[in-house]
Amino acid sequence: MDYGDSVQKVLLRKIQKAEQDLLQLKLDYCRFIFGLSHRTRVTSKGTSYVVRSVDVESMERLDDGSFSRPEVTGSPAGTPDTADAVNLGVDWSLEEPGTHSKARS
Repeated sequence: MDYGDSVQKVLLRKIQKAEQDLLQLKLDYCRFIFGLSHRTRVTSKGTSYVVRSVDVESMERLDDGSFSRPEVTGSPAGTPDTADAVNLGVDWSLEEPGTHSKARS
């Protein structure tokens, strides 16, 4: 192995680590700024959904330095584990606490 290959491997590892860190930071941003995480309840077009995934790659940098809302995928709240997930895009809002029935204990 020559010097060039060695440098390339080190740089690729550093790039991969930086990409993983950026992904985690964007997920943290979604959780703290937008209130989004896996299993969060959102409303889209009058229907309640449970978030199944958050697409942080869809977030865009805005003029003020912040990020746009991410696209989310969710399942209807009544059957979140058995229903097919629906891409809600960015047309969602957090469901107000207390607007859904209590979970079974």
